[in-house]
Amino acid sequence: MFATRRHFLRTGLIASTSLLLGPGDLLGATPESGETSYKVKKGDTLSAIAQRTGTSVKALQSRNKLKGDRILIGQNLVIPGNFAPLPALAPVIAATRKVKVDSNRWRYIVIHHSGIEAGNARAYDSNHRRRGMEHGLAYHFVIGNGRDSGNGEIEIGPRWTKQLRGGHVRKSSVNNSGIGICLVGNFQKRRPGKKQLESAYNLVDYLRDGLVHRKCKVTVHRWVDINHTVCPGKHFPFSTLKRRYNIA
Repeated sequence: MFATRRHFLRTGLIASTSLLLGPGDLLGATPESGETSYKVKKGDTLSAIAQRTGTSVKALQSRNKLKGDRILIGQNLVIPGNFAPLPALAPVIAATRKVKVDSNRWRYIVIHHSGIEAGNARAYDSNHRRRGMEHGLAYHFVIGNGRDSGNGEIEIGPRWTKQLRGGHVRKSSVNNSGIGICLVGNFQKRRPGKKQLESAYNLVDYLRDGLVHRKCKVTVHRWVDINHTVCPGKHFPFSTLKRRYNIA
């Protein structure tokens, strides 16, 4: 929820020490060693603050004892100092800070496999351009298997940094509103690697934490293009994905 002056005035709250304010109100919690404080400005949202400071909405809510996403202009928030995302996420967080993310647009996160053991974002981009695909690389992110990029390394495509529609499924509506994540490998023949899955789950969690529509659905290619593909392969851990993201 946006912090607006109108809402601020409606509440009748002012930054005054004469008010008895608890954690999560204007005075907020007190930063400890290694933590910093942030004063909410007009137009701020929790997700935008989390994105700029390299933390998460959940971490901000927990540290500041916030029950929801409402914040007030002038409110002091403590930025947790112990937030340590998976190292593979660091480039994604750094790149996303420079992106004006249209969170309301993204209503699907679609997981794929490449179907081959070789390749990385650059190789797939070249291949997709040769096939005449607009904007090249069809996916927003590619997660390596250790062969042509790091094991679990998350490569960021221009479709994410430029907030472009995907080219990874047949359904135009899902391409328009779906983020494509491709894990390198053929999971018809083997299971995805542990580091790949760890990166994939952490990337999905990061995206769902304020960067996509609140009702964004996590899915896989074959559930979108039914009877058209086996992607991401029969050895992908579908049951784990369903449990983790409450997929029926």
